[in-house]
Amino acid sequence: MSATSNKDAAARLADVRAAIAAAEREAGRDEGTCRLIAVSKTFDAEAIRPVLESGQRIFGENRVQEAQGKWPELRADFDDLELHLIGPLQSNKAHDAVALFDVIHTIDREKIARALKAECENQGRTLRFFIQVNTGEEQQKAGIAPGDADAFIALCRDELRLDIAGLMCIPPVEDMPGPHFALLQKIAARNSLPELSMGMSADYETAIRFGATCVRVGSAIFGTRDTH
Repeated sequence: MSATSNKDAAARLADVRAAIAAAEREAGRDEGTCRLIAVSKTFDAEAIRPVLESGQRIFGENRVQEAQGKWPELRADFDDLELHLIGPLQSNKAHDAVALFDVIHTIDREKIARALKAECENQGRTLRFFIQVNTGEEQQKAGIAPGDADAFIALCRDELRLDIAGLMCIPPVEDMPGPHFALLQKIAARNSLPELSMGMSADYETAIRFGATCVRVGSAIFGTRDTH
């Protein structure tokens, strides 16, 4: 990667941080109450390093196998980073996910919740979790249905004793995101969950107005990614 590309990534990161701070001020929130998750999926370690060197320490990945190929090396140089799994997780990947990640955002069914509980116990690790809610009730998308969320939260938190930090959603691309963020906020409030993982490159400023405590921003920092 060229020095120009490195500078671009650092500059884009600074722009996103400034936009987050401005959105917090406009929403009447204290600055720093919304954390930035830099979504580095499809980008290699060389592309990620300039963002790490600019001080970013929270990153998100979609796939366990891809993350395994780059983050152990980066952790060796930046031992204070925090890695979040923000993509769908199959139960047969629970072992690797618990070993590598610090936070998992995509619990959406009992089978994966129980698998993660077992792996945390087996590995002696304590992770934080988010429950993914399918606010648009899209058949092709992961996430628990809003009407089933309360019971599922109770199962994960009260029976399985998982550390459920909050809720996550990905609004339908064709919808205005605000109503979906408002719904997630409502479900979280009635279940006394403090964290809201919502908002991506196109709508993170809106998410902050609706109470997002972490936003997942990729292309606005790293640039256009190859789709695969």
